[in-house]
Amino acid sequence: MTVIEVIKKSAEFLAKKGVESPRLDSELIVANVLGIQRLQLYLNFDKIIPPEKAEVIKEMLIKRGKRIPLQHILGSVGFYAVNIKIDRRALIPRPETELLVENAVLLLKGIESPSVLDFGTGSGCIGIAIAKHISDAKITAIDISKDALELARENARINNVDDRIEFVQGDGFSVFSLKEELVLNKFKPKTATVFDAIVSNPPYIPTEEIARLQPEVRDYDPLIALDGGKDGLDVIRILARETGSFLKQNGFLAIEIGAGQIENVLKTMEQNHWKIESVIKDYNRIDRIVIARKS
Repeated sequence: MTVIEVIKKSAEFLAKKGVESPRLDSELIVANVLGIQRLQLYLNFDKIIPPEKAEVIKEMLIKRGKRIPLQHILGSVGFYAVNIKIDRRALIPRPETELLVENAVLLLKGIESPSVLDFGTGSGCIGIAIAKHISDAKITAIDISKDALELARENARINNVDDRIEFVQGDGFSVFSLKEELVLNKFKPKTATVFDAIVSNPPYIPTEEIARLQPEVRDYDPLIALDGGKDGLDVIRILARETGSFLKQNGFLAIEIGAGQIENVLKTMEQNHWKIESVIKDYNRIDRIVIARKS
């Protein structure tokens, strides 16, 4: 069968299985197996796919038809010009989160050797992308999940930024209390205690909505990376309440939020004496990124 024939049949199969973007996923699978970029498929539509590669494509399609996330099948995802290995240990990076990185990078570029805290790093995608685009940035990445941190370390090595990122396991800002104890015991911590920026893609899905998510999300992303409590704002409230103590003068907080949460998020930020610098909409015109400074 030719490339175009395989793509068409694959898309039909995935559509019947309820996959949201059957044509795109089919193209990405075929391109991955053939070892070419997706756009190159259009120059090779009449090429015959060897039987052994057709079999690999078939196996991948069966997995995708079972609603296993495409990123897990392919093993990685492109994220803001870095390559992120992904599996069940951490949340799959989304395009919306690239907007968080894009705006953080723009604000950090005018700061010499900026220090950044990646709060709830997961796969490490945010901190790694910032480190990759700002060569003198120093990143501290914290997460409560040991498994996620192991994956994040792997991704830092893959992208050659592991020398500029310190990974710390802990429950939120409690890691800094631990660091202070180490200082009292005459151990010098590597981690900065105040930062030019704190960035976070926190869990923000309301608990009762998780059961209604697509299978790719509900069954494969870690629950701890999704569940934001009753209204989805539990971790965002922690960030609003505690982050200011860990920012340098004129430092900024950049967080990703869920659809329909902007009014309550802004209210929470204002109650905790933040000045909202900007609200960035995502590709669907949904308020998605909030950037604030302490007033």
